[in-house]
This record gives sequence, C-alpha cells and structure tokens, in this order.
Amino acid sequence: MSLPPGFLDELRNRTSMAQVAGRKVLWDSRKSNQGKGDMWAPCPFHQEKSASFHVDDRKGYYYCFGCQAKGDAISFVRETENVGFMEAIEILAQEAGMEVPKQDPKTQEKADRRTLLADVMEQAVRFFRLQLQRGVAEEARRYLTKRGLDQGALDRFEIGYAPGGWENLREALKAKGVPMELMLAAGLVKTSDKGREPYDVFRDRIMFPIRDGRGKAIAFGGRAMDPNDNAKYLNSPETELFDKSRNLYNLRPAREASGKGQPLVVAEGYMDVIALSEAGFGASVAPLGTAVTEPQLQLMWRLSDEPIIALDGDKAGLRAAYRVIDLALPLLEAGKGLRFAIMPDGKDPDDLLRAEGPDAVKRVLDSAMPMVQLLWRQETEDKVFDSPERKAGLDKTLRARIARIQDPSLRHHYGEEIKELRFELFRARRGGQTNGGRGQRQGNWTRRDWRAPPPASAGAKSSLLVSAGDKAEFQMRESVVLAAILSSPEIAAEFESQLEAMPCTDPQSSVIRDVILRCIGTEDQMRSRVEDAIGIESLETLLSARHLSVVPCIRRPGDAEMSRMTVAEELAKMEAHKGWQAELSEAEEDLEDLADEAMTWRLAQAAQAKAQAGRISDEDDADFDVGPNGAHIDKSERSALDSLLSQIRFDKQRR
Repeated sequence: MSLPPGFLDELRNRTSMAQVAGRKVLWDSRKSNQGKGDMWAPCPFHQEKSASFHVDDRKGYYYCFGCQAKGDAISFVRETENVGFMEAIEILAQEAGMEVPKQDPKTQEKADRRTLLADVMEQAVRFFRLQLQRGVAEEARRYLTKRGLDQGALDRFEIGYAPGGWENLREALKAKGVPMELMLAAGLVKTSDKGREPYDVFRDRIMFPIRDGRGKAIAFGGRAMDPNDNAKYLNSPETELFDKSRNLYNLRPAREASGKGQPLVVAEGYMDVIALSEAGFGASVAPLGTAVTEPQLQLMWRLSDEPIIALDGDKAGLRAAYRVIDLALPLLEAGKGLRFAIMPDGKDPDDLLRAEGPDAVKRVLDSAMPMVQLLWRQETEDKVFDSPERKAGLDKTLRARIARIQDPSLRHHYGEEIKELRFELFRARRGGQTNGGRGQRQGNWTRRDWRAPPPASAGAKSSLLVSAGDKAEFQMRESVVLAAILSSPEIAAEFESQLEAMPCTDPQSSVIRDVILRCIGTEDQMRSRVEDAIGIESLETLLSARHLSVVPCIRRPGDAEMSRMTVAEELAKMEAHKGWQAELSEAEEDLEDLADEAMTWRLAQAAQAKAQAGRISDEDDADFDVGPNGAHIDKSERSALDSLLSQIRFDKQRR
C-alpha cells in the first residue's frame, strides 16, 4: 500500500523517539540529558550492561555503538514488536492520534475480517479459562498442579479447559451472536460428515492459547486428558489467522526477554516452555506441533543471533536435533548460528527442572555445543573408522554436508573445524584409543571428548621439515588457478568443489576465490565483481605479474580448453604437494620421543635433500606416486622423504 506524500513525515514529527524507545529500555540517568533529547540506555537489541544505545530525540533517530543497530521510530517498532511496516505505522499512528489512510476495499475487507476472527478467538480464550474453574475440570486442575503450575502460571499463560462433549464452545459462542461461518473460519468447530451441525474441535483437553508477535490470539494447542486419545496434543487447523509454520509458542514474551539479554531457548512443547519461563528462562519458545521450519528458524534469528535448541536427552530428541541441522545448513550466515543443549538421558527440560532445579538447566544451556560439533557427532557416533575406505566415506559425507552452506567464508570455517576434529579423532586412534568415533561421553558433548593430548614438542621437531618457499609456491599456484578461471569464467562450475577446498594463503586470493564461487551461474558478471571487490588496479597488477604473464591462457583470454587444462594441472600440483606434507604429518607422529641434537641435524639434512630434489617442475610433466589419502607425490620428493622416514624409524627402534 502506498501512503500519501507527507504522511510519514507528519507521523515522525508527532512521534517522540525517546518515548517510543522508553517503553523497552531503562534510561541511564547519569549519561542522559532529557532537556536536550540526548538519551542513553543498555541496548534492547543485544545483551550488554553498559549504556551504548543512544537516542537523539530531536532528530528522531537511534544508534547502538555496540551492535550498530540504527533507525527511526518505525524501524524500532518493527524490530522490537516483530511486525511489518504497515503494522508499525498503525501502532505509531494510533499513539499519535493520526488516522492511517484507508486501503483499497478488498484489502480493508480482509483486515476487517481478520479483526472479527481475532475477536472470536479472544471469546474462546475466555470460555476455556472459565471452564477450568468449574467442577468438570477437576482432573485437569489436578494434572496441572502435579506439573507444578500454580494459579499465577495458569493466569500468565491463560491456560484453560475444553470440556468433553461435542457442542459446548459452539453453543456458548452462538449465544453471544457469533456466526457459525466465523467459528469455522477460526478453526474452533469443524463440519460433520454425517450432515449434522458443526462440532467442537477441542474436547476434554487442557487448552494453551497461541498468540502472535503482537499478542493476538490466533490458535490453540490442546492436551488430551484421555490417555487413550489418538492425539496427545492437537493444534488448531491452519486458518486465515494461523500458519503454524510461521509462528512460535510464547513469541511475544520471549522476544521481550531476549531483548533484555536472556538467551533464546527453543524447547519441544508447551509445558517445557511454561516450565522454563516460570523458572526464569523467559526467552523460551516452541514450534507448534511440527519440526522446526525455515520461517520459524528465520524468526528465531530475528530474536537472537544464536538460539539454543534444547531437546530431550533421548533418541527422538537427537533425531529432532539432526533434522534442525539439515534445515539450517543452507540458511546459515556469518554471525547467525545455532547451539544445541541436549538434556540428560530420558529427561526433557521440565523433568530436569523438577528433579534438580533451575541451576541444573542453566548448566546444560551454558554448555550448549556449536552446531558443527553436533554435525560431527551425528556422522561419527557409534561408528568405527579402522580402514581407509571408512575414513574416505566419512570425508565424502562431511564434504557433501558442508557444501550445502551458501556463505563461502562460513563454509571454509566449517571445513577447518571438521579437519581439526578429524585429525584429533584419528590421532587418538593412533595413540591407542580404539573406540572409533565414540570418545567418552560425560554429560553434554564437547570438543574435549575428542581431543587427545598433543605431542610435547611436535611443532618444534617438525619445523625443519617445511621449506621456506612452500607458502610462496602455493601463492603462485593459486593465483594461476584464479587468473585462468577469470580468463574463461564459463569453466568455474567445473572446479567448484576444488575451489572451495583450496586453502588460499593470500588474503586477496581468498577474496577473488569467494567472488568466483558466488558468481557461478552468473559468470558474465564475474570479472566486474572481482574488480569491485579488489579494485581494477589491483586486478591489473595481479594479472601482469611475471609468473602469470607467461601463462598462455592468461595471455590469450577466452580459450576455455587451455584454461581448463591449466587449472586442472595447477590444482593437481597443489594436491601433490599437500600429499608430501601429509606424509610429513605422519612423520611427526614418529618424532615424539626423538629430540636430541643428532636427530635435529638429521632432519635438517633431510629437508635440504628434499629441497635439492626439487618440486614438481613447471616445464616437465611430473612423475607421480600415490601417497596417503590418495594424494599424489613427486617421485623425487618421495626419495628424499623415504630417506628421512627410514632414518627416523631406525633411530626409534634403536632406542
């Protein structure tokens, strides 16, 4: 909807930014100057104790020096109330005594109908709450008391009861003049297959009202009192008001608590959320009877950069956590992640609260693991990796899962974390821990479960194995790869996985690689986007470098076949050198007990022999051999390496 010219300016003129923000923050009286409209407070958008949130009431703007949140009164209402643009306008206009211009007739009619349905839902909330006080709800009240809910909790969460029978709510609403059509549209009654009058959806159930971000009742969740009922929990059907995939239970109170610094906790059900909230974890929400959906995940990230998924400590809870990982991987962004708090075996958050109290829950939440660790656990727990085939299978699976992450930088960091966990697992096996990928679980899963004690001085012993020219060689080769692709952008998709795995040693190369990956599918924009990212002059300087200017496909851009061959060859050479380094890593394991001067001298001699043997020649085809993990190694390098390893092993046996 378009607004008349000047309406927004008039609305902003009538609105006090300090007054709007003052409903959500507590002003710092020492820093604030109310007379000048210069106000300071702890930020409502992130957790902090200092007053870094600044409001300039005269200009009508806010800015946080901590998280860089900024905007005017409209954006503030949108973010803190979790509403759309027009809803924020309506809220501010009502406070300012202004009338929002009428929408077109169809839109206005739809808005009016939603208002009518919301009113019907509020009448249903009052009906169910009243029924909970009657004698018919004695068993329901006894159950709620057993679950630890006092009258205050019942009132705060507006818990009610739907009595048994087929027409209690229908007749109560009918007596108040509510048309049957609105009852059906609100999902409170459903039509009969037998030609009778519509009947109540909820019968003999404890009722939990579901409200949207603005606090409007949009649906119900009902827990069956009959243990033989087919559905223990039943939600309202989807209606004009209710889309279960786009809402969360306890959304509005959780948003306010999260804005005050509490961690956002995502539990499985209504009772868990109520128990957590009553125990002091006010920023608790739950999906609505289904697995977490993409819109719900995006909604969580609007409330918190790193929600904590708190799940039951059983197989079903773990399966739910793994489903969340599958959903989240392609949606992850820098700064937006998930952590997972797995409850002790056989318990949900409510069980743990009643058994051990809030401190026990806090300990579990504080030790929540990053998503990458749970992903690793999913692929390694109860599995043994005692053969090259099994190890390669693990590598393949993990690469495929990480490849779903869209952000190249984040994908790279996930890869680095997985490499570290993989190294720790297999090093632990070589050190004598033969329990496969299981580790030893103590409470919640942490990286400590996978970490073996590092060798006392492996870094010092192996420092002589690395040639000073390694980094420079990698930089030259990676620049050839990137420049060759820029000369024929259409080949980029063929090398996508290799590019993702290529560890750029030069920051500028890393930027170029990420731009290339983002441009796969829009290759015609690749060159211009690289120029935008690093500057035209920087790109020209790179392409005119001596080691690039002699490469045929770069001298003659557009020859896709030559570019393809160049990229493939350079990547193979880089992989070959990594194979040499992989064997050096194996050698490190054999050096644990060898640290005398004789061995130091021997390492220096072997490193020198390796350098003299020369690496893969740019002029001649390499004579390759197969190294660890299928990597290729130049045979001249293998000669130097074999000499080194035999010397090391001889000394070790002699000792």
